[in-house]
Amino acid sequence: MEIKVLKSKLHLVTVTQAELDYIGSITIDEDLMDAANLIENEQVHVLNKRNGERLITYVIKGERGSGVICMNGPAALRIAKGDVVIVISYAMMKFEEAKKFTPWVIFPDTETNRLKA
Repeated sequence: MEIKVLKSKLHLVTVTQAELDYIGSITIDEDLMDAANLIENEQVHVLNKRNGERLITYVIKGERGSGVICMNGPAALRIAKGDVVIVISYAMMKFEEAKKFTPWVIFPDTETNRLKA
């Protein structure tokens, strides 16, 4: 049996841009992607702390060290610049493996979206 478990989580990052006229996705600073073990085009759930919105999209690599969190396309209508969000990805794995698995949970500085020292 396989189950879906939490793989990666960016807990409380601030949206720095919202670009409606884009094909869709979330752009994330490459430093944050590396820390959370996220890859470009990976599916993620984005949860908006301000209004409870939850959407599914995919990751686009953002400029390393920029702190960018940009909602692109229609997602920009649900999550605005300045909103604080949680970004989550999941992975399928065997039940016994899942019991031993430790997800990557990252708590960046919410104001700058940079990794804490």
